[in-house]
Amino acid sequence: MSSVAWHARIVCGGEVGAGFLISPRRVLTCAHVVRRSGDAEVTVAFPQCGRLGEVPAGVVAHGGWAGEPNDPGDLAVLELDHEVPLTPAVFAPPDAEYGDPAPTLTAYGFPKGYDEGLLASFTAVSRTLIADEWVQLVATTGYGPALTAGYSGAAVTLPDNRVVGMVTSIAGGRDGRTGRMVPSHVMARHHPALGAMIPTPGHHPDAKRRLYALVERAVRSKLAVAPEQLYLDAVHPHGPPLPPEGFPDLWRAALFVQCEVPDPEAVTRFANRLAQLLHAPAPSSPPSPLSRKAAWSPILVELGRSGAGADQVTVAVSAYRDGQRRPVGTDRRPRNRVRAYVQQLIDAAFAQLAPGADELIVFVLPREWLNEPVAHWECSADDSTPLGCAHPLVVTEQSRHHSGRLRHELTKKWRQQDARTEAAVHRVDCGTRERAAGLRKRFRDDEAHLAAFAAPPAAVEEYFHVGINFPVPVLLWPRTGCPGPAHDTPCDGSAFLDELAASIAAVPPAELPRHVRALRETADASDDPARHWAASVQLLWDDPRCCPEPPASLHSPVA
Repeated sequence: MSSVAWHARIVCGGEVGAGFLISPRRVLTCAHVVRRSGDAEVTVAFPQCGRLGEVPAGVVAHGGWAGEPNDPGDLAVLELDHEVPLTPAVFAPPDAEYGDPAPTLTAYGFPKGYDEGLLASFTAVSRTLIADEWVQLVATTGYGPALTAGYSGAAVTLPDNRVVGMVTSIAGGRDGRTGRMVPSHVMARHHPALGAMIPTPGHHPDAKRRLYALVERAVRSKLAVAPEQLYLDAVHPHGPPLPPEGFPDLWRAALFVQCEVPDPEAVTRFANRLAQLLHAPAPSSPPSPLSRKAAWSPILVELGRSGAGADQVTVAVSAYRDGQRRPVGTDRRPRNRVRAYVQQLIDAAFAQLAPGADELIVFVLPREWLNEPVAHWECSADDSTPLGCAHPLVVTEQSRHHSGRLRHELTKKWRQQDARTEAAVHRVDCGTRERAAGLRKRFRDDEAHLAAFAAPPAAVEEYFHVGINFPVPVLLWPRTGCPGPAHDTPCDGSAFLDELAASIAAVPPAELPRHVRALRETADASDDPARHWAASVQLLWDDPRCCPEPPASLHSPVA
């Protein structure tokens, strides 16, 4: 049987057109081909597999075509009377019809006198869409088959038979050398369920199938949900802005997230939120000790260097509620004005948390700022209590927070760790002469989940970089102390590691933010806070499940 047996010939009330199979029981064609379907029978045949005969069909969806040749949405979905044993068509990624040189495109139509079909070859004229709807096609030669009646609804394919669009009309004269097609991503705009079938960069097919299955379920159950809010929950504030007209339905919101948002995780976030609203479980492992004991509601404080000047810092603060990110404020400030601005935004972020939620303040910092005393920043201008004493507060490293590879590895580590009640402390003493490569191997061999350093990052730089670049979920160190270099005599750093190991021996890693807050408060309340071993403890605690999305790029892969 031909691998392109999915090409279809469609007859409706004397009108003959083309179409193509997209599932065992559904066929795409032009709406104008079946415009008389209310009064006339629709039949579908597959010329490459004549034994199937003519199969009755009905129109189950259309793209909103209003009836005129230049009206958009000239698309219809037919449902066959029964499934056919044919492999459906396969779509190419958006914009695959372009190139240098431009690929030859083929349409399989059924002009008068050719019930078995006839092929016509074309190329796409330009990436510019006509009226944001059509790609203009031009014949590759001045001879051969032309686009005439019978080609409407034909799949436009690449040389490897993947579909890039559908023929809708002849244009520019009667010779049929110029025509129009609706490209695949525009077809999906009019029938968003096609989005699951169209490859888009970075999106796994299973994630897309799950997304559209949930959307179909939500529509079928008449779920009361605002598509715009779902979109904002999935991508805001770093994704493309909402379209000015919003979304007419969930289908179009899902398609926009898939095609216009470059962060692949946005699809998963959109689907997860929809699953929550439907009371459908998201694909994950069973509830873990983390979710039972420390279901954190993070307040994310992102600080970074601004390209506007050496003294300029970008600040973005968000709050998480029900696993969804809610932006609080974003700005660029001189470094000496950052602390006051962050205090204001953190205060505002608390209003976004669910009543009674366990807050966790997470500072996302560039690597060279990880030793900043953010835990000692005052709560506000009117409250001198250190933030790290008032609330659980951790830091994480900016590039690690954005790395898909490390987030994946860290998530696996946490799932392993969930079954444990404690994590062994992997000590890195300031007097160590271990090679960095040896430390990395030790971390891997021991499946390290927690590493503690005897000195600040600058004093043990090469070892600290191993801890950051290797997926160790928890790192601790004193912000002040031994300045290095390596030595043999005991120092405050060794005492810090001894005290730390004893203090956290029975503490589950998921509970460390709360435990370290208590340590800071104890140190701050001591007779000599500066000399308490925990006075300057810094905790890098990194569970990607807590803050489930890295910021998305502003670049869209779909024009």
